[in-house]
Amino acid sequence: MTRTRAPAVLLPGRRSVLAALAGAALGAASCSGRTPPAAHPSHTPSATHRPQRSSTGIGSPPPSPALPHTTPWRPTSAEVQPAAKLRAVQLVEAIGAWDDGHAGAAAARARVAALGLPTALVGQAAPLLPSADQAALQVVDAQYGGILSRSASVLVVCRQWTRRAGAVKAGGTTVDVRLSRSGSGWTVDALHPAHPGPAARTSAPHIRGVLSDDRIVLPPAAVADLRSGRVHTSVAKAMLALARTYRLEVSVVRSGHPLDVFGTSRPSDHPQGRAFDVWRIDGHAVVDPATPRSLIERFMRDAAAAGSYNVGGPVLLSGGSAGQFFSDATHHDHVHIGFRT
Repeated sequence: MTRTRAPAVLLPGRRSVLAALAGAALGAASCSGRTPPAAHPSHTPSATHRPQRSSTGIGSPPPSPALPHTTPWRPTSAEVQPAAKLRAVQLVEAIGAWDDGHAGAAAARARVAALGLPTALVGQAAPLLPSADQAALQVVDAQYGGILSRSASVLVVCRQWTRRAGAVKAGGTTVDVRLSRSGSGWTVDALHPAHPGPAARTSAPHIRGVLSDDRIVLPPAAVADLRSGRVHTSVAKAMLALARTYRLEVSVVRSGHPLDVFGTSRPSDHPQGRAFDVWRIDGHAVVDPATPRSLIERFMRDAAAAGSYNVGGPVLLSGGSAGQFFSDATHHDHVHIGFRT
């Protein structure tokens, strides 16, 4: 901001001095500006945000950028076991979000104890507790990794924003929450956060295509899976083929999923990088009863046409090769698309 200096021979009167001071104060306020609003929780910021310096060069620096506003994720009555999902999500939300002065494992244990859950679970939740002054967490989706009468796996897919030393950083993970059922309801027995591994030096063209396609919405753990180089190109090719017709929102690719098909000793295709799950199609949640069944059926058939040998969802389809389509309680809330290679 430039101030005009009065000629040395003129001495301003008292009113002139007061007017000049008021004008300077208004100018400083208009120059410093406000911190831009935080991104909506459903979109991961593309870069770390740092506070801007005041353009006046005087006074205190502007406040640190605020974390995004988040909303608690809650299941609907359409769920197979809404109480199991609620328990899993509440735990992840309690561990992965905190205000200033409440960082660290001890504070997280207090939040978990307030839910009536074992505080030892905090020791299994390292990716949810990065070193930060403050954190916000948004659950994108909670889907079943498996659901039986007395046990369940709920995959809690989340984005997380942390603030440390005045900088806001975006991240997130997927947590396989294991639960058991007793007479008093569902309790959490263990947490298995995603461990995608480091990014590969180079990516195959189809992988790069998926990562740049805005019709394929990927949560943080799925992005890291694709960048790790441990996902088969059959998965990427199918995603790209489906994205030509649909806008698909992926929940899980490789990490954060049970190693075995829940309740069995049969290896799942997910940890081997040969499957992906979709929880929303063209803006319609698979679990929502209002979602047209015709949309889900068409999507499942198109997934099979894209090369999947194993397509599961809330609708049991006829046709296809033997065992190509299946439906059960676990796949009530998403479409599973698996590949042999």
